[in-house]
Amino acid sequence: MNNIITYSCLLLLVLSSCKMRKNTVVKANSASSKPKYTAESYIDRFKDIARAEMKTHGIPASIKLAQALLESGSGNSDLAMQANNHFGIKCNIGWKGKSIFKDDDEKDECFRVYAEPEDSFKDHSEFLKKKRYEALFKLDKMDYVSWAKGLKEAGYATNPKYPELLVGIIERYQLQRFDEKNYAWDRVRITHESVVVKEEVQNEPSSKSTVGLKIYEVKSGDTLYSIAVRFGISLSELKSINKLNQETVYVGQLLIVSK
Repeated sequence: MNNIITYSCLLLLVLSSCKMRKNTVVKANSASSKPKYTAESYIDRFKDIARAEMKTHGIPASIKLAQALLESGSGNSDLAMQANNHFGIKCNIGWKGKSIFKDDDEKDECFRVYAEPEDSFKDHSEFLKKKRYEALFKLDKMDYVSWAKGLKEAGYATNPKYPELLVGIIERYQLQRFDEKNYAWDRVRITHESVVVKEEVQNEPSSKSTVGLKIYEVKSGDTLYSIAVRFGISLSELKSINKLNQETVYVGQLLIVSK
């Protein structure tokens, strides 16, 4: 009889544990698959959902794409590849979907898991509907510089260079073209270090001063040390300006490489 009671208790514990974690993905290992995107192919893949979300919610497509490129390493980060989470959004109170545990600012932090990458883009729009971000929606949708600064002021990121980083990405990849109502730029060619616009069909963007910031996209074979040497800055400086806690980098990751 005692054995039956003991077995029943153990079974109840197992079932209870399963119920509590049915929407949870256990702590993940590093993604082993090869990178899926370059920055250019990532932009081409997600530009339409970014523009659709801009039309629905008023968030500049340039800002959404820049944040996604930065947070997901052009879609090649472990979080993006394993959880379709392209904005690094954590579970927070009230999240009822699946989750994944990864080390971030603290060990084993809980991040949201999405069925498709597009779901991450949509949830990012919902995330920005919080009261702390309401001032952003009073800004001009074409003013990506003010949006970048506003995100930092509202506490979206702790990196003091976050606005400069977003603006640098936008201007390197000419993402502001996607903010145009009827954009039709043609033949935009991205070079290794800069953007060359070969033809602008219509809706030329308003002139904005670029930030004095170099953005580098990590390539296959790069290490943090080799990147530091290449751009003439110390390893510690490179880690500091990019708020990196470790020396691991992955293909597609965007780094600030100027002081």
